[in-house]
Amino acid sequence: MAFSDLIPWGRDRNRMAERRGDDDNPLMSLQRDLNSVFEDFWGRFDNPFGGSLTAGGPRTDISETDEAMLVSVDLPGLDDKDIEVNVTDDMLTIRGEREDKIDKDGFTSQSRRSFHRMIPVPPGVDADKADAEFKRGVLTVTLPKTEEAKARVKRIEVKSA
Repeated sequence: MAFSDLIPWGRDRNRMAERRGDDDNPLMSLQRDLNSVFEDFWGRFDNPFGGSLTAGGPRTDISETDEAMLVSVDLPGLDDKDIEVNVTDDMLTIRGEREDKIDKDGFTSQSRRSFHRMIPVPPGVDADKADAEFKRGVLTVTLPKTEEAKARVKRIEVKSA
């Protein structure tokens, strides 16, 4: 017997292995559990949300202009209903969660991807006027500055030495 004979998908590439009840074969149950562990681990190295939100979270860009603080988060594969954005006077919280469930030929595959990102908000931001827009997989949160904070901005000339 060759090693490839032991691999369910190696004998006949045109059909999947048949699923039997967990009670019938504890090794199949163990194999499914181990496959799940490895898929969870290796899935962390994919592209954000087309792959991973679990390993360090999605790519986030934070910038500031004279008018506002801007936060852009790459979330490909998510819908706007999968995203929650909250802001307080000192913290912006962005959460995302997506659950996929596939039933095919007696097999069930279920995966869940989620992230939670908290970003400190500097003083002088008007949280009541915050705005979030989700377009083509990118969430953009705009946190406008208060008029008082805008008035305090002072440009400093940079001189060459």
